[in-house]
Amino acid sequence: MKANQIQELEKLILHHKELYYRGKSEISDEDYDKLELQLKKLDSNNPILKLVGHMNVDANLKVSHSTRMLSLDKTYDEKDLIKWIGKEDVLSILKIDGSSCSLLYKDGHLVMAKTRGDGQWGENITKKAMFISDIPKAIPYEGEIEVRGEIFCIEKNFFALTKEMEKLNLEKPTSQRNIVAGLLGRKENIFLSSFLSFKAFDLISNENYAKEQDKLKELKRLGFDLPDFEVHNSKNKIDKRILEAKDFMVKGDYLIDGLVFVYNSLKLHEELGETSHHPRYKIAFKFAGDTKTTVINEIEWGVSRNGTLTPVALVEPVELSGAMIGRVTLHNFGLVQNYELKPGDKIEIIRSGEVIPKFLQVIEKSNSLFSYPENCPSCRSKLVIQDIWLFCENEKCPAKVKEEILNYMSKCGIEDLSDKRLEEMMSKGLVEEIPDLYKIEVDQFLMLEKVKEKLATKMYENIQKTKNQTLVQFISAIGVEGVSMAKTEKIIAQGYNSLEKILNLTLDKMLNIEGFAEKSSHAFLTSIQKKEPLIRKLLSYGVKVKEDEISLGEGPLKDKKFCITGELSMNRSEFEKLIKKNGGVMVSSVSKNTTYLITNETDSSSSKFIKAKDLGIPVINEKKLLKMIEE
Repeated sequence: MKANQIQELEKLILHHKELYYRGKSEISDEDYDKLELQLKKLDSNNPILKLVGHMNVDANLKVSHSTRMLSLDKTYDEKDLIKWIGKEDVLSILKIDGSSCSLLYKDGHLVMAKTRGDGQWGENITKKAMFISDIPKAIPYEGEIEVRGEIFCIEKNFFALTKEMEKLNLEKPTSQRNIVAGLLGRKENIFLSSFLSFKAFDLISNENYAKEQDKLKELKRLGFDLPDFEVHNSKNKIDKRILEAKDFMVKGDYLIDGLVFVYNSLKLHEELGETSHHPRYKIAFKFAGDTKTTVINEIEWGVSRNGTLTPVALVEPVELSGAMIGRVTLHNFGLVQNYELKPGDKIEIIRSGEVIPKFLQVIEKSNSLFSYPENCPSCRSKLVIQDIWLFCENEKCPAKVKEEILNYMSKCGIEDLSDKRLEEMMSKGLVEEIPDLYKIEVDQFLMLEKVKEKLATKMYENIQKTKNQTLVQFISAIGVEGVSMAKTEKIIAQGYNSLEKILNLTLDKMLNIEGFAEKSSHAFLTSIQKKEPLIRKLLSYGVKVKEDEISLGEGPLKDKKFCITGELSMNRSEFEKLIKKNGGVMVSSVSKNTTYLITNETDSSSSKFIKAKDLGIPVINEKKLLKMIEE
């Protein structure tokens, strides 16, 4: 509680100090002095109290690093990465695209912040660091300690910063990538650093840690926010991690340009040492980016299942990384508004790691007028602007409901119901929400165009089959925010292996789960609580959610995930037990995280078979699996 009070007072004091020097005071000097007095009583040595005088600085003084801040060796080739890893356990962490920073603490108080610079000498940015709320000004640690991390700008703050700089008649920043170094190098208006964020990734102290993950856990205990990290002991986990990072590049709210892999054993760090350029125990795996310029023909606005409008630019087709590109993601309303994107604009786009192409910058603006939709393209409801998002708040919006149902059908494995078929079912009043799927009888399917009794029966049976779901599958199907399937598995592995346990999770409990920061934990808890009426309704319609068996045992199939389709020569439940006994994990649907699809058919029209082929998931038969166990 005391730590929270201190943090809140730090924010208030910096906020009012900034306003004072901009000539926009909100409180009297007396009230401001009271805030400083309260902070002094709680923490008499707090560095915020020493931040006096005008908030501009004449220059950034050069300061040395007692331990060099080296660059990283890098590779763009997954085969080279696997070869570098060898048989060692490694830890991966998102490689944030920002500016590296070193923070020095003495007896729990921040005494200096400095940039990486040339690795030996950096610039003193202590006053600017005081404005970055993610940088703790006091930590529960006696003695001296150094924390290293990355200063960056999240998308939402970048757009707010752009507006603030325009008000101050400063040059408008052109990209989220370049603004960080620009702000850290400024000699005036240093309060603008309050728009920046910080995540820690390394710790230098006199403590004897055995593993890299121990240092990260200590950083979390001290109150630092960390990039998402994961420990790996198999190639399959590496593949999955790379796919997740590519997904983050498209959907994440800050920029990354790859992953950093580091050997988990600190003893190995000592043995390998460093070159004059980089440590031998750490490597960056980067996604090569191919850029081209093109012209926007039109901007489409789609409605997602949470009501957010997602803009996509339809562009003049251009070849990128061996593919013809005609659609480019524009992320959100904030980006479109910030750059005033419109038909005719010539833009630069990038495609990294074979993910969806995205907008980089405007090369040449057109003369057409900037505009954006005021009404939902689906239900015509008045749209609402919330920060950088454009929302349709109509819970019954057809597009929104359709996306929710499509997501549910896809994740829980309902086959033979296409996008168009769902639209027809909704137009005929058969489906208005997800639970309605389980109310439809065989004869009602006959109302649909070109549906005869055989297909109607098959569609009915396919829906009924999904009444039995795993916990991971169900959480994903109902569209809970803040988690991927991999993160849901982490929650379950910590013992929260039933719906009731998950519904009773608290923020404190979630923050103790590896990979969960406050933001993602809060998003998950808010979303799952909002979904509770839907959950109860589905359960009342006969949906049963069994706990997911996340294998923690040893065996030749350890960490591998298996999905089965078609007939087997032995009883399926016995076959599943055999896989689990040997360390494998059973999943009920094919996804990018599936290791193998098991079937005795050489070709199949099964949706699982088709999806496995599309995703490049290896398809094996019973004999091959039994051979894997024997070997």
